[in-house]
Amino acid sequence: MDIIADVFKRTKAIASKLKAYGFVVEKGKLVYVRKLMDENFEARLSVDKNGNISGKVYDLDMDEEYTNIYSDSQYGAFVSQIRNAYIELLEDIREKCFEKEEFLFSQTKRIVSYIGKQYGSKPEYLWKRYPGYAVFRDRKSGKWYAIIMNVDGSKIGLDKKEYEVIDLHLDPNMVASLKGEKGFHEAYHMDKNNWITIVLDESIDDEIIASLIEYSYDQAQQSSAWIVPANPKYYDIVGSFDHSDSIIWKQSSDVHAGDIVYLYVAEPYSAVLFKCMATETDIPYEYKDKNVSMYKVMRLSLLKRFPKDKYTFRYLNSLGIKAIRGPRRLKKETADQLD
Repeated sequence: MDIIADVFKRTKAIASKLKAYGFVVEKGKLVYVRKLMDENFEARLSVDKNGNISGKVYDLDMDEEYTNIYSDSQYGAFVSQIRNAYIELLEDIREKCFEKEEFLFSQTKRIVSYIGKQYGSKPEYLWKRYPGYAVFRDRKSGKWYAIIMNVDGSKIGLDKKEYEVIDLHLDPNMVASLKGEKGFHEAYHMDKNNWITIVLDESIDDEIIASLIEYSYDQAQQSSAWIVPANPKYYDIVGSFDHSDSIIWKQSSDVHAGDIVYLYVAEPYSAVLFKCMATETDIPYEYKDKNVSMYKVMRLSLLKRFPKDKYTFRYLNSLGIKAIRGPRRLKKETADQLD
């Protein structure tokens, strides 16, 4: 149990606020001492010049560090009281003396800064379950060209610890040639033929990553948006998005990963209710009943819900869409009219 790491994850120390809180300078560090538990225990904290905080709790009767608070097997009431008192102190310091940081690692911060300056894109956080996942999209087409994620290394073939990675949309031949090279991995969370995962741990130079971001950004200029019908009589599409922000859907058209998919829900709605992103396509999937047959599917991630009276069939008809019997590609000017 690393209490300090858990409490101060994704934060940055503000020296002036630490000093106002009571930290004092000692040997190049900011140091703070506070008695705990009726003064029988003492928390000793320090923040170095790089803003890294460390701390220990001491049993003053024994004059030694009290390590029981770090053991997952120590759940007694007394140990819990000391642990809770220590955590309360740390959380108070975090709230009053630290600022939130969106990203953990230096290379990630440099890459995000580069994307902002070069393309004017700000990170978008689309999933509450994954607060460390940041999407970057082309402002005109709305298509993603980069995704930064924090992942467990074991999910991409590395050791079991937290990494930050960037997914980029490349030509399939480029993806195939990069896979297996140090720092490059099979795409995590996205289509594995068209996307590549790069670990942001300094193993790949910023300049190389920047050149690949440029390529991915250029790909996003080729806007593709689709309108796809959904019949609630056969599948409860509305209920599905109430429970998850990602579903699989029949793929019977030339949709590619990164394309926008508007789901038109038939009667009793008769309106576009959902804007999605196709995050994975051409997934083999055999299913057949009296209403539908499927041989491949795509994974759709929900981007936005629309009120049922906003993009009705009458409104779509005014945009030149006369019928929605199957998946159809939208003209750019039509897609621009949809939020």
